[in-house]
Amino acid sequence: METRELEQIARQIRLRDVQAVYEAGAGHIGGEMSATDILTALFFRVLNIFPENPKNPERDRFVLSKGHVALALYVTLAKRGFIPEEEISTFLKPMSRLNGHPNCNKVPGVETNTGPLGHGLPVAVGMAKAAKLSGAAYRTFVLTGDGEMQEGSNWEAIMAGAQFGLDNLTLIIDHNRFQQGASLKDTNDLAPLRPRLEAFGWDVTEINGNAMAEVVPALEKRTARPHCIVAHTNKGHGISFMQDSGDWHHKVPNKDQYELAVKELSEAL
Repeated sequence: METRELEQIARQIRLRDVQAVYEAGAGHIGGEMSATDILTALFFRVLNIFPENPKNPERDRFVLSKGHVALALYVTLAKRGFIPEEEISTFLKPMSRLNGHPNCNKVPGVETNTGPLGHGLPVAVGMAKAAKLSGAAYRTFVLTGDGEMQEGSNWEAIMAGAQFGLDNLTLIIDHNRFQQGASLKDTNDLAPLRPRLEAFGWDVTEINGNAMAEVVPALEKRTARPHCIVAHTNKGHGISFMQDSGDWHHKVPNKDQYELAVKELSEAL
């Protein structure tokens, strides 16, 4: 798909995400909005995947390490044909398989269970290493939050990725500058991220993570070393009153806010 088509799909995913959060009365809407362009580019352009056969051994692997934005992944998977689109209305309801964090035993297209931050990247390193050992051609992509990068397990995984020469591994950091309760700079400020990753031997690309024209080529880039994309994004992207506010990490819009969000996202379609 070309850039304009991907942008349109990303807007549709954002709109359905907001509706589902409002209906469920829960969710992590701010980070879901910031990550949507990345998820869209991955699932509709970059990943070699098979919705009709989700466990095809030749598939590329994607790990959503920031598992609390599971709803954005569910909406993306539904739109891509992994699960029925009408199933999104069951999000967080009793007996639904669409829980607050993704479960690989229940949802097609989910590669591993995530939720506790700092787990996804180590798992992705294992997947990429397994491909090297077996001679498989698949690539592994993992999306983390910037606050999540404060976890020491990530830096151990980064060291391992460089040590093993995992040129089939791409880490995307959703650098929206906010985490639960505060901004990144007021907790444990890791910025600028690029020199830190480069010091560990990774190839690093910095982009506007909400600009599809920058997201796609960064994800498609092949390097001779593990690749990290520092994606500068906006918390709550696409909704004026949510943007760049830590308050919207897991806040639910009231009726007036919901109607305004729907109006803004619909006008962009």
